[in-house]
Amino acid sequence: MSKERLVKPIEILLVEDNPGDADLAREALENSKLHNQLHVVGDGEKAMSFLRQQGPYADAPRPDLILLDLNLPKKDGREVLAEIKADKHLRRIPVVILTTSRAEEDIIKSYDLHANCYISKPIDLNQFLHVVKSIESFWLSIVILPPNGAKK
Repeated sequence: MSKERLVKPIEILLVEDNPGDADLAREALENSKLHNQLHVVGDGEKAMSFLRQQGPYADAPRPDLILLDLNLPKKDGREVLAEIKADKHLRRIPVVILTTSRAEEDIIKSYDLHANCYISKPIDLNQFLHVVKSIESFWLSIVILPPNGAKK
């Protein structure tokens, strides 16, 4: 068995309601040197169902990293972030806010809710791809993440 097959993929949950942005993130991550698995949900309620492995997400893997948009239907990103960080089984999963908002209020609120970092999405296609690749490079190559499944 090759070494590559023994490496567990890095599980990434992208919570994004814009299909175009989700496709761009998928494209950027597919061209990665790292073996990753991207899961996309389009609203905050689905995000929490995925994270809690409920309903259609009963077999969903626990993500190693969450990329979270703030402006989501049904349950916005701020509410999702607050729920994640209040849940002792989810709070250690790093959450990167990836949103179009540059509002100081959103930045402060996100960090008050314990976001691990806040990134404003660039409008330019190439810059957006660069940002996603930079997130991947930093969070998945440099940072030491908590063991997946660590619940204490």
